[in-house]
Amino acid sequence: MDNESLAAAFKALGDPTRLRIYQAIKDKDDICACKILEQMDITQPTISHHVKQLCAAGLVSCRKDGRWMHYSANRETAAVLSDWISG
Repeated sequence: MDNESLAAAFKALGDPTRLRIYQAIKDKDDICACKILEQMDITQPTISHHVKQLCAAGLVSCRKDGRWMHYSANRETAAVLSDWISG
């Protein structure tokens, strides 16, 4: 992961709302946007906006299931960030 990609990932996690959304996603192997809505006091368009940035940073993967999006954390990117911080 190059410096620009690292910076984009850290920037995406720098927003408190995105950090909370990312936490909810990484705590599950696969989570529906509807479940994130139940956990937080934000709207569906707000979740979509923030998750789009998390996806662009390589932190989250998404798949569509019917009318809902399901999200999962990209464990490889999380490992790279953790290694970078640790070492």
